[in-house]
Amino acid sequence: MAEDKPGKIKKIQSTGLMKKLMAEYFAELDAAARKGSPKIAWCTSVGPAELLRALGFLVYFPENHGALLGATRTATDLIPAANAIGYSPDICSYLTSDVGSYLKKQTPLATAFGMEGVPKADVLVYNTNQCRDVKDWFDFYRREWGTPVAGIETPRQLGDLGGVHLDPIRKQHEALVPVLEEIAGTKLDMDRLREAVDLSRKCTELWKKVLRLATHVPSPISFFDGTIQMGPAVVLRGDQRAIDYYEALVPELEERCREGVAAVDGETQRIYWEGMPIWGKLREHAELFMRLKSCVVASTYCNSWIFEDLDPGDPFGSMARAYSALFIVRSEDFKEAYLERMIQDYKVTGILFHDAKTCPNNSNCRYGMPDRLQARLGIPTLTINGDLNDLRCYSEEQAKTNIEAFMEQLAV
Repeated sequence: MAEDKPGKIKKIQSTGLMKKLMAEYFAELDAAARKGSPKIAWCTSVGPAELLRALGFLVYFPENHGALLGATRTATDLIPAANAIGYSPDICSYLTSDVGSYLKKQTPLATAFGMEGVPKADVLVYNTNQCRDVKDWFDFYRREWGTPVAGIETPRQLGDLGGVHLDPIRKQHEALVPVLEEIAGTKLDMDRLREAVDLSRKCTELWKKVLRLATHVPSPISFFDGTIQMGPAVVLRGDQRAIDYYEALVPELEERCREGVAAVDGETQRIYWEGMPIWGKLREHAELFMRLKSCVVASTYCNSWIFEDLDPGDPFGSMARAYSALFIVRSEDFKEAYLERMIQDYKVTGILFHDAKTCPNNSNCRYGMPDRLQARLGIPTLTINGDLNDLRCYSEEQAKTNIEAFMEQLAV
């Protein structure tokens, strides 16, 4: 395998296949929106996608659109439109940029995939395991379109996942069935549901294998690569095509390991990224860490699409457990124990916490965790301020200076 020039971001060849796959996915949604068939369900990123697929819905994930708005740097110009109709600048910037995109009729989906706009939903299905804002987000479209909303309310700060928590969540999943059957115009086929859960499980296993390859020294993949490569795991969970993609990606990365091809040439530091990406600065951050010969080898964010509890033998029970085991809803003690394992497994030399202004649920640096980890494990930490989408909350010069100083500290 030919190696790119030092300092240049190394292309993952499988990405070309992923781009075709994502274009196909969006083309299907656009065609369905234009024809009115098949029916389209909007689903939060860690919602019951398998149930929706089993009922024949095409599934659209608005957080994916939010990330695209951030990555294309259009979000900051769109957020004020949502602010103007009463949505606070302090709430989720995925929400406000997506609502602003709708109000201004501007979306990168048009230029990237030829879509007229976001596909209109026949039903909006949420799970509050990410945050409460997803429900408010879907309520905007309920009022705009008169589209029914249904969802699952997940408790927060969970330690052990016992029946006292999971039984009610399972019942909430089951209660969705008659609501969705009426909208879909069909009865749920349990074999189709088991198949969708099985496909999600296989996708999870492959996606975990992709991320675990970064335990290799030097790492063949970085966090910044992962934010792109996770696309099929997010939008095609429960679909064979996601499995096909990762079955192509894994061997490519394994070959990098065998040949010693590093994501960052001369890797000297191995960093853990805790929190959301700063979507509009992915390339700049990737290049900055490359220049500093430091590889961001792992992240909570990319690992949030590993659902090992999924079990086709118990679809509803395993969905309840898998989507409640999510890092974001767990207790501080659980999170710290999880991070300790990741530090050890990935041979991490420092943790970077991103305090995202509009995403308190995915910012784990606000209640003393960095100090506790540093004191207990001796692992250096750095907190940078920013946001997932709103670049007005981010100072590039300040972040760059702090990251450079942190890397100097690690090198001592």
